[in-house]
Amino acid sequence: MTPLSSEIYMLVLTTVFTSLLWVPHILQRIIEMKPYAAFRDPGHDVPTQAGWARRNIRAHTNAVENLVIFATLVIVLEITGANTALTATAATLYFASRVAHVIVYTLAFPWLRTPIYLLGFGCQMIIATAILIKT
Repeated sequence: MTPLSSEIYMLVLTTVFTSLLWVPHILQRIIEMKPYAAFRDPGHDVPTQAGWARRNIRAHTNAVENLVIFATLVIVLEITGANTALTATAATLYFASRVAHVIVYTLAFPWLRTPIYLLGFGCQMIIATAILIKT
């Protein structure tokens, strides 16, 4: 069995984390609407009343949108063999920034949300630069 690179490992962690972000919102809907009504509203026609849950939905959407970029970069990085200690650190920081982003977005700390988002973006650019330099 071939060991995973740090970047691929962080991609897997980021993907698993992103895939679980729907859970708090759905639990809030079940508590708020009761199970029967919550499951009868698969299109979310009835908006949740909790502000934190609405922000959590937006944070999840943002995480999915950015996962596409991160995954593409990490896969190309792996294919080209452009991995370095810097790209491993960037991938780890990217994962941490996504976890922090969801927390500060959900808890409504707007003055922290943008800098944390920009940290993740910077990590993506480090990985992209490593690929472009290698090719």
